Amino acid sequence: MAKYRLDYIWLDGYTPVQNLRTKCMLRDFDEFPTLDQLPEWGFDGSSTQQAEGGDSDCVLKPVALYPDGTREDGILVMCEVMLPDGSAHSSNGRATIPDDEGTWFGFEQEYFLMQEGVPLGFPKGGYPNPQGEYYCGVGFANVGGISREITDTHLDLCLYAGINHEGINAEVAKGQWEFQVFAKGSKKAADDIWVARFLLLRLCEEFEVDVEWHCKPITGDWNGSGMHANFSTDHLREVGGKEYFLKLMDAFEEFTEEHIAVYGPDNDKRLTGLHETQSIDKFSWGVADRGASVRVPHGFVKDDAYRGYLEDRRPNSQGDPYKIAGRILQTINSVEI
Repeated sequence: MAKYRLDYIWLDGYTPVQNLRTKCMLRDFDEFPTLDQLPEWGFDGSSTQQAEGGDSDCVLKPVALYPDGTREDGILVMCEVMLPDGSAHSSNGRATIPDDEGTWFGFEQEYFLMQEGVPLGFPKGGYPNPQGEYYCGVGFANVGGISREITDTHLDLCLYAGINHEGINAEVAKGQWEFQVFAKGSKKAADDIWVARFLLLRLCEEFEVDVEWHCKPITGDWNGSGMHANFSTDHLREVGGKEYFLKLMDAFEEFTEEHIAVYGPDNDKRLTGLHETQSIDKFSWGVADRGASVRVPHGFVKDDAYRGYLEDRRPNSQGDPYKIAGRILQTINSVEI
């Protein structure tokens, strides 16, 4: 029998952006445990904006397990926050979204690595060369000294955890990076993104570097950070068709406000109509158009099949993937097949 370290992870009650929280317990198991072997665990919700001090008990309910590559016999335990009566806490977005394993999501998570309040590589008191030369860049002048060590280590940790991490690249601004995660089902995809974020934040503690998820941390002529959501369904992959696609885009346009409401705070600073974005108050789609709300890949329209996946480019880097994936699935479900 081995003693396993269980790091429970949850989202707190802060708004408009929830923070990741964690605490650790030790338990004895004969082998790597299953989800139903892990106990629920109470915590003080008054310290996380999830309860009042006079009635502060909240409960962590394990919903997903990940091996932890940084701890011997370590396990990361993604949790939902529940009330003592077993109902979902109001901050528990995961419990309220629709789910469908036939709906596949690929999230492109962008972020900045920051030190002493500025992106890594920014000259003190000034700015580097204009953005562009840093995209997929190589060399100290373009990516700095520790950024690649951080991003490569993060990739390894995600793979060890069983997260379907699909790649990394330096982005268009100095100090800006991206990683991609693919999963089947809205809850699984969002669980994986949140745990990948957790792993990056914890890793950066060792380097005394902060992760900035805000969609526009640097004002001026700089791209913001997004979390583009690539998605497909059984019907989009196997049947498709132009008629269905046009109905789907009509639905996305109809529910523009509902999508923007959960696509991350301060998105008006990023979705300006500049820097390869559509204005926040408009909806558009286009083939290979990075300035559209929804980008349609060339392969999707090949031979007039209108079959495959689509990319919603509006979600920002600070958005909650539970709410983003759930809203996309709601809109898809509103369209009659």
